[in-house]
Amino acid sequence: MCCFFATLMLLGPRLAFLIYWLFPYGAARITAAFTGWPISGWLWALLGLIFLPWTTLMFVIVFPIAGFDWLWIGLALMADIASYGGGAYNRRQVPGYTGP
Repeated sequence: MCCFFATLMLLGPRLAFLIYWLFPYGAARITAAFTGWPISGWLWALLGLIFLPWTTLMFVIVFPIAGFDWLWIGLALMADIASYGGGAYNRRQVPGYTGP
């Protein structure tokens, strides 16, 4: 069950982003969300999918941001941090692991 949850945390938002992109008007909405940044928009989207996939997915879903939408982005950021931090916690439970 733990491996399933880890795989879901790793691949879930990326798969959801791909499905969202394939929906009608999904690609246009993703492009609109990342247009106007100082660096090219597709680069921010790619970096977001690599390093902060939950946050990137939530940013695209709640775009344009106004009001309590920042709350959802904050929760997605906490999910990203939890997915990275959960790996460090599980390493200590492996028998014979003598890491830091």
